[in-house]
Amino acid sequence: MNTETLITGKWTLRIRRPEGAAIPPVILLLHGWTGDENAMWIFASKLPEHYLLIAPRAPHIEPRGGYSWHPPGEKGWPSLDDFRPAVDALLELLAEWPASVPADFSNLRLAGFSQGAALAYSFALLHTERVRALAALAGFLPDGAATFLDGESMRGKPIYISHGSKDELVPVARARQAVQLLDAAGADVAYCESDVGHKLSADCFRGMEMFFQ
Repeated sequence: MNTETLITGKWTLRIRRPEGAAIPPVILLLHGWTGDENAMWIFASKLPEHYLLIAPRAPHIEPRGGYSWHPPGEKGWPSLDDFRPAVDALLELLAEWPASVPADFSNLRLAGFSQGAALAYSFALLHTERVRALAALAGFLPDGAATFLDGESMRGKPIYISHGSKDELVPVARARQAVQLLDAAGADVAYCESDVGHKLSADCFRGMEMFFQ
C-alpha cells in the first residue's frame, strides 16, 4: 500500500493519498489503546481508493507501550469528557492541515478501534455536523454519552458497529448497549457481532468494507 509518514506540528501521521480526486473525502483512522499511527492499516487495505486516509498517533505516551487518546492512569471506563481534549486537538490538526495535501474536511468519516472507537463516538457526538459516518470496531460508547443523544442530532447518521462476543477487553454488552442507545436516537445503525475476541471477524471486516463503499 502506497502510504507515507507525515509530521506536522505536534502530530505524527500515516496517510494514504487518494487516486483521481482533486479534493478527496477523508477517513480518519483512530487507533486503540497502546496503538500508534501504524495500527489501523490492517483495515485500510479494503477502504476505497478515492479517500484520503489519515491515521494520527495519539498524543499521550502509554507506560505499557504505544499511545493513548487520554492521559494514562485513569481508572474505570473513560467518559466523553476524558476524550474532549483529544477531539479538540484533532479539530486543531484539521484546521492547520498542510495545503500540500488537499482534502475535504467538511464531511468526515471516522473509523476507530477499541479506545479509538470511543474517541470516534465522542467526536461525532460533540461535532455531529462534521461527521458524515463512523465505524466503531470493538469499541464502546464513553460514559456520559447518553446525555448527548437527546434531540435530532444523530437521526439518520450512518454508524457501523462490530464486536466479538468473546471480547475480554471490551465486553460485548458495551456494544449492544451502544446499538440500543443509537437506535433509540434515530441513527442508521448496522451491527455485526461474531464469535471472536477483541478483533474483527472476516464477516464483520467485509461489513466494514461495504459500509465505506
